[in-house]
Amino acid sequence: MASIDTQNSPRRPAFKRADQNDMIPLGLVRAMFGLAAITLALVSYASFTGQPKIAVPAQAPIVAEWPLRLIGGDAQSVVVQDIDGRLLADLPHGGFITVVQNGLATMRRRHGIDPTLPIRIVKFENGRLAALDDYTEFRVELTAFGTDNQAAFERLLAANVPAQN
Repeated sequence: MASIDTQNSPRRPAFKRADQNDMIPLGLVRAMFGLAAITLALVSYASFTGQPKIAVPAQAPIVAEWPLRLIGGDAQSVVVQDIDGRLLADLPHGGFITVVQNGLATMRRRHGIDPTLPIRIVKFENGRLAALDDYTEFRVELTAFGTDNQAAFERLLAANVPAQN
């Protein structure tokens, strides 16, 4: 069995392998840092000069809205209640509804707000569906996550909650 002589050949981290070939080409490393620097410069410029946000959905009148409570159990489960506390759904694997609830809980924890307060699910005239939190700036454009994820909320709403106009 061959032994490794660590005394005469100390291992040091390097950008080159023992055969002197670049593990990561130096040009690629420079390009990655350059891209990061350019991105930082552009975002800083837009922020400091007060440029308007351009990737914001078009404003539209609200057609209907549903106040709901999304209460998380663990990483996958969510309980959905109406504003009066009536159980609408107990989802052990809530999928996208759990993702929205986790995001909401995180935002409310940051602001020190009760996570069981209701959130508004809003349907706009142009067909968009969004989850809006009146207590924080949390907003999820449910339409942006695909038809399956939007349909999860639409099925929940259609089966359980009358819309408030």
